[in-house]
Amino acid sequence: MKRNEQFPLEGHTALVTSSSRNLGAEIVRVLAASGANTITTYFQSKSAAENLLNELADTPGTHSTVHGDTHNAAATCLLLESAIAAAPETIDILINNSGPFSMTPFTELPVDEWDRIWNGNVTAAFLATQLLAPQMRSLGWGRVINVSAGSAYLRNHSIYTIAKNAMITLTESMALELAPEITVNCIAPGQIVESADDIAEFDPSFVDRAIDRTPSGRLVTRNEVAELLLSMCLPQFDMVTGTTIPIEGGWRINRF
Repeated sequence: MKRNEQFPLEGHTALVTSSSRNLGAEIVRVLAASGANTITTYFQSKSAAENLLNELADTPGTHSTVHGDTHNAAATCLLLESAIAAAPETIDILINNSGPFSMTPFTELPVDEWDRIWNGNVTAAFLATQLLAPQMRSLGWGRVINVSAGSAYLRNHSIYTIAKNAMITLTESMALELAPEITVNCIAPGQIVESADDIAEFDPSFVDRAIDRTPSGRLVTRNEVAELLLSMCLPQFDMVTGTTIPIEGGWRINRF
């Protein structure tokens, strides 16, 4: 079937976890503008999710939003059941964007916070992929894209570093297991310019130091990350799997 050049994802259905706001919402916008049906998930931001749906009214696909959380395995499974029920067609694009953040030092880190960060990042991605992969395989095509972070390359962002680093290994392992029908890739955004105020609450000097260290001389935008992710859903990426693409202007490169 000839691909619609204006709407290259027409006929595909994308689930983007934790996507009512911030990067997740921009990913939904970009996928919807490319013709995909989209499913947005939210936990506390119902009004933001509804506003996003209103934004998508003029795009060609069918769009819905479901409520749920990823703080533990049981909650994630309920969220996925709701997403599958809301899907107009079989979900064949999965964006594992859920990624709660913490920089609490290990010596002060409560076990429940460890569990929340690990489950929201890694367990949620594992369960979502495990549940949706059989449907994708039955279609003979699927895309799984995990969202890691620049923190994966650091060693002082506590449990968040461990969880985001694990997303990279999970990507490689699942790429082997789910081939050839499904490609599994990962993006690792650096500090995003629109979220600069959020990180400043944890580390007021982080943004200035990040820009100084970045060869490109600036921070990445949400739209740049979302557009890269869109490209990974297209035929140009058919032979790319098990790969993590950092998108941070060279910030991670070690030098002394």
